Amino acid sequence: MIALIKRTKHAFAAGVIAASMVSQASVATATEYPLTIENCGRSVTFNKAPERVVSLGQSNTEILYMLGLADKVVGTAVWFNPVLEQYSTANEAIPRLADNDPSFESVVGQKPDLVTNQYQWHVGPNGAVGTIKQFSELSIPVYTAPADCVGKDNSTGGDGTRIDAFSMDLIYQAITEMAAIFDVEDRGATLVADIKSREKTARDRVSAVDGSGISTLFWFSSAEIDVDPFVAGQKGAPAYIANVLGVKNVVQSDDEWPKVGWETIARANPDIIAIGKMDRRRFPADDWELKMKFLQTDPVTSQMEAVKSGNIIVLDALSMNPTIRTVDGIEKLADAVEEFQADHSN
Repeated sequence: MIALIKRTKHAFAAGVIAASMVSQASVATATEYPLTIENCGRSVTFNKAPERVVSLGQSNTEILYMLGLADKVVGTAVWFNPVLEQYSTANEAIPRLADNDPSFESVVGQKPDLVTNQYQWHVGPNGAVGTIKQFSELSIPVYTAPADCVGKDNSTGGDGTRIDAFSMDLIYQAITEMAAIFDVEDRGATLVADIKSREKTARDRVSAVDGSGISTLFWFSSAEIDVDPFVAGQKGAPAYIANVLGVKNVVQSDDEWPKVGWETIARANPDIIAIGKMDRRRFPADDWELKMKFLQTDPVTSQMEAVKSGNIIVLDALSMNPTIRTVDGIEKLADAVEEFQADHSN
């Protein structure tokens, strides 16, 4: 766990407290600056709450909005789907620098005093948008979502390989740390408590009907509609969703989104198939309707039991990633498990 190191107006029992413990505090304490956070193997210090934030990644952006900080956001990028409806008005007033990868110049042109990023491959040691060193040379601090670096090796290429399984604790850590950076810790604690409650409710629902023995596949996208798909491995957010509900993910790889052949998937014959829905269009299979058509018409995939019986669910792509919306994926798969059990109990 990355440590959250801070000076506060009320003394803590210890000088260094894990972010997950801070989120559980009965009364959140106000931040006293300077605040230093250990983030992705480096220390980031804030002398005051940031006033101008560029957010590269929809999850971080929506966390900022949920914390009531939309007025601090001066630019966004890297979007998979429309923003949560309750923040659409606020979001429309904020410049969108790019749907996908913005240029370094467009980011620094907003004169940010903080850049947040969801993925290290955008801002990291070899970031496509910029490197930590480039931003540091301009005295712009960078905060990376812990879910993309804690227990994960991003040097392997692609979407990286998880050493440790993803946990929602990493999302709670991000919420808690971002709340501390902006001195809105009470809001962070409330948000964490709400998401934990939703997760527990979904877990209890499936426990009541016993989801064990059910298998699933998570199909995010494909470079071409009829080639090996990018599917969820054993240690990413979809695997966490499956594990929370006692469901088996049929793909064994530790890679975040490995490519697996349809013949191999068909042999595994998952009971439920979850397909990603997104507005992003990097690949043809970003379109969920094309995914659905392929599954129903391809001579291999059309023979899978989940396709024959219509046990295909459409998940927001963001909920299939380690994000603030992962809990939405838990809830929607819980619905599917309940329906599956009901259909097979008759």
